[in-house]
Amino acid sequence: MEELATKLLAEGIQKKVVSPGKGELSTFPDGTKVIFHYRSSLCDGTVLDDSRTMGGRSKPMELILGKKFKLAVWERVIATMREGEVADFTCDVKHTALYPLVSQSLRNISAGKDPLEGQRHCCGIAQIHSHHSLGHCDLDQLQANPQPLVFTLELMEVLTPGSFRLDIWAMTDEEKLEVVPQIHVEGNALYKKGDVKEAAEKYHNAIACLKNLQMKERPGDECWIKLDLMITPLMLNYCQCQLVQGQYYEVLDHCSSIISKYEDMKAYFKRAKAHAAVWNETEARADFAKVVELDPSLGPSVAKELRAMEERIRSKEKEEKGRYKSLFSYDSNATATTG
Repeated sequence: MEELATKLLAEGIQKKVVSPGKGELSTFPDGTKVIFHYRSSLCDGTVLDDSRTMGGRSKPMELILGKKFKLAVWERVIATMREGEVADFTCDVKHTALYPLVSQSLRNISAGKDPLEGQRHCCGIAQIHSHHSLGHCDLDQLQANPQPLVFTLELMEVLTPGSFRLDIWAMTDEEKLEVVPQIHVEGNALYKKGDVKEAAEKYHNAIACLKNLQMKERPGDECWIKLDLMITPLMLNYCQCQLVQGQYYEVLDHCSSIISKYEDMKAYFKRAKAHAAVWNETEARADFAKVVELDPSLGPSVAKELRAMEERIRSKEKEEKGRYKSLFSYDSNATATTG
């Protein structure tokens, strides 16, 4: 262990074991999956990111070794740890320069966004030297003034190659294209079982995967359009899940995006339902009318939705009249008493 610590020190990495692990040190061949919690801090103790609290939940990091992860130092230090070990690694600037970009991606993931959202189409080094904001003040400051960082890691589990299914982000472009249809089927099965939240997560992951590929293409080119046509049915399924879960404004945004590119009947139908749910009666009626125009066979279904909307509107108006009546009755009684 002393020899290992000396090698790390020569590389600009200082290791301090907080809690020893168990068993033998793994050989960590390429393709090994490591699951660990991390806390990233400035040398003055200011915490930048913590996997135990990021996004309001405790979710460990999963990393496939040998896949050229942008923050190479994490792969280097993980290879010195045993399962269950907790250690602090103070790393020189040469190891931490890309951390702002990595942190932005991790924060996007924790917020349910595309990990590459907000990043430009250029290499990491080019982004560092640009004046493009990462959307977080602390990361912008760190990008402008790179400095050593302390990574506190807890190695939870080590999985040997072939003993697990690859995460989407760790796949090649070809592997991503092959696995998306399978994820789509898994999402459909979960939705039919009533596991709507889990189904939405499946669809979201597949969409993020295809959007990652789409970012490498020029908008409007044949490959870009092909990927967009693959994204659309997944997005519609995702919107259906969000309708069930009451996320109406998200449905409005996604369906409007689809409609801006394609005259998609399903997108109009789901947007109409979302408009009806948030009391946008005029917009809902317009979208329902468009649904019937695109597919006249859906007339009875649209009529049913319109009746349900009208009933909700009548109930709401009745409730509001009762509320105002009670309010004015109270004011009248108060005036008579004080008069």
